[in-house]
Amino acid sequence: MLIDLRSDTVTRPTPGMKEAMFAAPVGMMFLEKIQQSMRWRKKIAKLFGMEAALFCPSGTMTNQIAIRLHTRIQTEVICHQYSHIYLYEGGGIMANSHASVKLLPGDLGKITASQIAESINPDDVHAPETTLVSLENTMNKGGGSIYTLEEIKPIHAFCKEKDIKLHLDGARLFNALVESGESPAEWGAHFDTISICLSKGLGCPIGSVLLGSKADIKRARKVRKVFGGGMRQAGFLAAAGIYALDHQVLRLKEDHARARALGEMLGKLSVVSEFSLWQPIL
Repeated sequence: MLIDLRSDTVTRPTPGMKEAMFAAPVGMMFLEKIQQSMRWRKKIAKLFGMEAALFCPSGTMTNQIAIRLHTRIQTEVICHQYSHIYLYEGGGIMANSHASVKLLPGDLGKITASQIAESINPDDVHAPETTLVSLENTMNKGGGSIYTLEEIKPIHAFCKEKDIKLHLDGARLFNALVESGESPAEWGAHFDTISICLSKGLGCPIGSVLLGSKADIKRARKVRKVFGGGMRQAGFLAAAGIYALDHQVLRLKEDHARARALGEMLGKLSVVSEFSLWQPIL
């Protein structure tokens, strides 16, 4: 039997998830009448202690909606130079929000509050206004490195002091949380918006969620509409999301244990050599 280890994006629904999907009520998401979809959004928003949630087809869409919410033309986003929002989202920051980007270096893909403080632009006609900082956890191009809450707290405090919005690309946030033991609600308290994918390690066939305030998510619905993200018969996908939250999150610990065992085994083979994590693979 061939096991595809190239990426967690090739995971597939379990039999239990499929059964939940087949039993789901379905209808048109954008009419906001589907109880399954509403239940799922409330469930994940409550988990992170945030007011509201929005379901989208992809993490790229949830990230780009968040950037659109927190920027406007001639403003700037600060992020790590190997962030997914910069490398792998098709120039969406420019195309969707007409915003500039300031890229920072950092250890294993992470940046610090002091770096951000040194990088925000002055109130000067020659420079775009810094309105958003975006972090990534886990940091994909940092070899799956994770931020801890103690690293996040000073960044959050600085952004709040300067009235700069803070977004988290948390495509694999649940991987970080099961590893660190920190709670979703603790993380929700430190960000204006959070994007989370359910179609990676959690095994859903499609979908990501954007978390934020009621006001932000109300605006986000309009942006999703423009992006073409409204879906019919979304109850199937909402059921998969509910199942993932109920049954798949803690199983990420099993993935981590297997990854460590595989890494240790491969490290002993002479035919395996190290490669740089800092060379983006497109």
